Amino acid sequence: MILSDPSPLPPPARERREGFARLAPYLLLLPSLLFLTALFFVPLVQTIALAFHGDGGYGVANFTRMADDLNFQDAVVNTFSIIAVVVPLQLALALGMAMMLRHIARGRDIVLWIWSIPLGISDLAAGLVWLAILTDHGYLNTLLFRLGLIAGPESWLTYETPTALFVAIVVAETWRATAIVLVIVVAGVQFLPREYGEAAEVFGATPWQRFIRITLPLLKPSIQTALILRTVLAFEMFALVLSLGGRNFPVLVSEAYQWQYVNQDTGVAAAYAVVVMLVSLATTLVYLRVLRTPHEQLP
Repeated sequence: MILSDPSPLPPPARERREGFARLAPYLLLLPSLLFLTALFFVPLVQTIALAFHGDGGYGVANFTRMADDLNFQDAVVNTFSIIAVVVPLQLALALGMAMMLRHIARGRDIVLWIWSIPLGISDLAAGLVWLAILTDHGYLNTLLFRLGLIAGPESWLTYETPTALFVAIVVAETWRATAIVLVIVVAGVQFLPREYGEAAEVFGATPWQRFIRITLPLLKPSIQTALILRTVLAFEMFALVLSLGGRNFPVLVSEAYQWQYVNQDTGVAAAYAVVVMLVSLATTLVYLRVLRTPHEQLP
């Protein structure tokens, strides 16, 4: 017995179905849009309003006070210095680790799991761990003393040793957050077609040439995502830096905290928040511009 096709819908019903099909994606996105509006857009508008609102009405008084703050210049220099060192270092380490994982036949998942452990540690906990290592009577000084390399406790995290403090924060932040870049890069490496590399190897390309000419261009979308995420999060450094450096190493977010909870000045704190947001957006646009990949170049 052959069943005949159902009769086509009448024009009004067919138009209603097509109209619903066109609206379906927007209806599915509506809960997310409402969520973002309530928990992101509204607080964002309020923060911007607070930044421009002062005793005499709206203006740039809060930004002027922020710029005149004694720690503002140091906070800007420290924040950008950490980012300029940490982000490229983490990207290089993540790329090297991802290439190593690509050539591991057994135990690859275990190695990746071990390297990803810092992802499960909060900023504050990581800062306290490294503080226990680098404090005057910490594990590092104990080890150096027992090896006979120092005669007594050495201070690494004071205002008198700015270079050592900077290096300590770089090392701690690299250890804590490289896994973020690694996970994104590994996800991109898994989708790389091996045919390109095998063809280049047949034609005599060295491993370094294959990495520079083939792997990196194909990984551009993953690198772009990793750099955007990591740089934006780096601008928000706070707990780890505060744990190791305290007031000896001010950064933009720690100054916002200082003005909000110590100085009880919400306007200047909001100004700091707006500056961090604008710098993060500008950096994101730069990454999107510099690392954009035409669709025809994607694998």
